[in-house]
Amino acid sequence: MKKAPSNAKAARKSAKTPTGVRARKKATKSAKKDPKATKVARVDYNKLSLKLHKEKRGKLEVNAKARLRTKDDWSTLYTPGVAAVSSHLAKKPGDAREYTIKRNTVAVVSDGSAVLGLGNIGPLGALPVMEGKCAIFKEMADVDAFPIVLDTQDIEEIIAVTKAIAPGFGGINLEDIGAPKCFEIEERLKKELNIPVFHDDQHGTAIVVLAGLMNAAKVVKKKMEGMRVVIVGAGAAGRAIALLLSEAGIKDIIVTDSNGIIYDRRPGLVAYKKELAKITNKNKVKGQLMDALPGADVLIGVSGPGTISRLHVEQMADDAIVFALANPIPEITPTDAKRAGAAVVATGRSDFPNQVNNSLAFPGIFRGALDKGVKAITEDMKLAAAKKIAAMVKKPTADKIIPSVMEKDLVKKVASSVKK
Repeated sequence: MKKAPSNAKAARKSAKTPTGVRARKKATKSAKKDPKATKVARVDYNKLSLKLHKEKRGKLEVNAKARLRTKDDWSTLYTPGVAAVSSHLAKKPGDAREYTIKRNTVAVVSDGSAVLGLGNIGPLGALPVMEGKCAIFKEMADVDAFPIVLDTQDIEEIIAVTKAIAPGFGGINLEDIGAPKCFEIEERLKKELNIPVFHDDQHGTAIVVLAGLMNAAKVVKKKMEGMRVVIVGAGAAGRAIALLLSEAGIKDIIVTDSNGIIYDRRPGLVAYKKELAKITNKNKVKGQLMDALPGADVLIGVSGPGTISRLHVEQMADDAIVFALANPIPEITPTDAKRAGAAVVATGRSDFPNQVNNSLAFPGIFRGALDKGVKAITEDMKLAAAKKIAAMVKKPTADKIIPSVMEKDLVKKVASSVKK
């Protein structure tokens, strides 16, 4: 008779198995017991997430690199020895990267004004998301990131607080801050700080979209530079995508917002949309989304569920490319997009092929920026990162234009592109 495993052993085994994997195995086992079951029960990730977060009380903890075990440890790591390090850095602040955590730390800063698909839910609502971002930084790139959620949504206060905490960090990752204030916050911080400032909602999305589009163009055998691109949504992501695609050489780009096509001198445009109008819509097309679509090769949605219909896709050129990136519900389902004639479809979801996931970009970008000690993340770095991500898919197909976040050496390769 076999000896039953001890509680401790069972606990260790459970701890090594990811929660979602255990749930899927349980669901599969239950389905097999029922001979009438035709498919495995879906895992309720909302319920799992609430349970796990309550058990763990968050996803982060602080670990010391050196231990305080002896009197000598105390005297070296703290007083009196630490005074020598402090005195050195007071005279030579540029050495902080060599003597402190600054070389490998990123502040993930949010005011909770534009959290995922949840909107303005404030700092405590944003905290679990920022913790998740920090966990991704650590797991994927070994970057020590810490969530900073601010109980203010005032531009000047956000800038002042971020500048005040900057000395302890090697980079600032702005996250889930609503448009248009996110543009001013990022631009001013980039000018006033000597460490990289990167708004992932903008640039992370744009980089991965460009990478996916490079490979989608190969699948449909079209030259990317000659394609006509229509972007639905002129918020943080939509603006950044338009700017980066333009930087990559695409000349025919049209952006739409809730009032229709953006064009130069359209009445009522806010400042950043006026600037967007100057570099897009070269043919001065006016009207609504439908008016922009005849002959379009690419349709990119960064707006909300239901804003793209089958009729919209049917107006596009043959072998159309559709990126429906709203989360958790895309602008149009991949099934409907393909039935309407789309040859390649991408979404922001992990349960469909071609997930446009910012995690493909930001861990490697910050890893490279921290290692190199750069003061800013440039357009050239973004383009290089997009090319490197695209190149990881050796033979693109309609269902494989973007690598998985689990791809071996992903972070290393993206980091190397930034360093170069």
